Amino acid sequence: MRDGHTTLTDFLIGAQDASGGIDADLIGLINHVQTACKAIGNAVSRGRLEAMGGIATTVNVQGEEQKPLDVLANSILVSACEWDGQLAGLVSEEIAEPYRVPEAYPRGPYLIAFDPLDGSSNVDINIAVGTIFSVLRAPEGRRDAAAQDFLQPGTRQVAAGYAIYGSASMFVLTLGRGVHGFTLDRDLGVYVLTHRDMRVPETTTEFAVNASNERFWEPPVKRYVAECIDGRTGPRGIDFNMRWIGAMVADLHRLLLRGGLYMYPRDSKDPAKAGRLRLLYEAGPAAMLIEQAGGGASTGRERILDVVPIDVHQRIGLIMGSRREVERLVDYHGAHDRGEPAVFEAPLFNTRSLFRMA
Repeated sequence: MRDGHTTLTDFLIGAQDASGGIDADLIGLINHVQTACKAIGNAVSRGRLEAMGGIATTVNVQGEEQKPLDVLANSILVSACEWDGQLAGLVSEEIAEPYRVPEAYPRGPYLIAFDPLDGSSNVDINIAVGTIFSVLRAPEGRRDAAAQDFLQPGTRQVAAGYAIYGSASMFVLTLGRGVHGFTLDRDLGVYVLTHRDMRVPETTTEFAVNASNERFWEPPVKRYVAECIDGRTGPRGIDFNMRWIGAMVADLHRLLLRGGLYMYPRDSKDPAKAGRLRLLYEAGPAAMLIEQAGGGASTGRERILDVVPIDVHQRIGLIMGSRREVERLVDYHGAHDRGEPAVFEAPLFNTRSLFRMA
C-alpha cells in the first residue's frame, strides 16, 4: 500500500491471504501480465511513432491485418509471462498454434490465452484499445500444454481481465469473486484500486452494435434493435442511444461502468463462421467479467461460459451486458426458434425501405 492507496499487487496479496484458492503462481502470473500491460500502454501512447520501428504490416492466423503494434504487444506479453515458471503454455490471437514455453524455462500449473491488442485499428485515430486475457488451470501433471488442454468451458476460468489504454490506463480483474478496477498512476508506475466491486447497472438506455451488418442479422436481433430505435413511441416506451467503439475491450469497459447491451451476434455474413469474436480469449473472459459484475452473456441461445471450445481460435456470437436486456434478447431467440411470430412495427427494417409509403 502506497500513501493509503491499494495497489494491484497489494490487492493480489490480500486476496491470497483471504482465500487458499489464489496461490503464488497465479499472483505471479497476473503481476507479469500487469507489467506487460504497462509496457503495451506506453507503446500505444506513442501511436504512429512506435509503428515507425520497422515492423511490416502482415496478416495473422485469423486472416486479419496484423499491425506493427499487434506484433509488438504480442511479443511483450509472451516475453513477460513465459520465463518465471507459472505457465504450461499460452494461446494468442497473433499465433497460429499454442505457444510452447521454451525448454530453458520452468513450467507451471496455469494456461493463459489473450488478445494482446484488441481494436488495434483504432490506434491510428487515437481511440481506446485494450488487452484482454483468460487464465485456466492446466490438466493435472501437464507441464507442456497442447491445444486440447485449452479447450475448457469458461466456467473453469480462474481469472480474467483486461487493460484499457485510453485517457487513463486501467487494469480490470476478476479472480472469481467480483470485479475490481485499477487506474495507472503514471507518476508512481503502479495500478491503484479505484473501482472496487464494479457492478453492471441493471437499467439501461444504451446499446452497442455494428449497424452496418443489419442485413445479415437473425430476426431476433433485428427485432431487439428495431424496438430500441423506435424509442418511446415503440413497445419499449423509452429512448435509447446507440454506441459502438469498434474495440470490444472499450465497449466492455463502458458496460461495466454504465450498463447497456453489447452485441456482436452470429449472422449470415460469413456462413462458415459462427461469429466474429474468439471464444477462448475474447468472449470467454468478457463473459466472466460481466457475470461477476452481475450482468449476463449469451450467444442468444446458450450461456457463453457453458460453451466448450472446439478450437483455440473458435469464433462465436456474443450478446452481453445488463442482465435484463440479455434475457430479453435470449427470449426473442427462443420465440423465433419456436416459430412464434414477432409482433412489432419496425419501419427501419421494413423490406420496402426506410421511407415506406403509408
